[in-house]
Amino acid sequence: MIDLSLYQAFVLAAVILVIVPGPDMAFIITMGVGGGPLAGFAAALGVAAGLAVHALAAILGFAAIFAVAPFLYDVIRWAGAAYLVYLAVKTYLERNDTALAAPAGEPDGVNRWVAFRKAAVVNLLNPKVILFNAAFLPQFVNPDLGNVAGQFLILGLTLVVIDLLIDGVIGLAAGHAGQLLRRSRRIIKALNVATSAVFVGLALRLMLVRD
Repeated sequence: MIDLSLYQAFVLAAVILVIVPGPDMAFIITMGVGGGPLAGFAAALGVAAGLAVHALAAILGFAAIFAVAPFLYDVIRWAGAAYLVYLAVKTYLERNDTALAAPAGEPDGVNRWVAFRKAAVVNLLNPKVILFNAAFLPQFVNPDLGNVAGQFLILGLTLVVIDLLIDGVIGLAAGHAGQLLRRSRRIIKALNVATSAVFVGLALRLMLVRD
């Protein structure tokens, strides 16, 4: 059903791509530092969930829709940037609210859900991920073996699992580091300001980098 040599090459390429720092990793680290280990892992899970949707969209040919109606790409791109700006403003305004920082130990369950939701939305509102999957996955499909949709599905699921394993560890590590940093009220305020800056940077990247 799938070419094993191509699959092995795909796994290697996927690991390298996930390890290379990018917007999703920056977001996961930010969520982990601000909310604790489980919040960091929840953010990684949110990114993985968004990636699964993007992979499915690529399989269904959503990238072709962007080619026919390119304005949809910009609509999604600007919506994603607007959401990141919203998160930046909200985080900055709440910089004096120590409730935002999960206590050392077990992070608050709501924080974990919020981290998951925010990460999933940020990933879903990045049309470049759809285009990336549309360009990346077909390179490792062998039409001669038949069941092309099944091959795409296996590759998409593999990419999601690899992403979750790597980003999950990073989110947990960032969360443990954040627990040490959040012992000071001054550091908590600085973390919120830094988080706002990260969100603004990600928004600018999404708005300015067209291709």
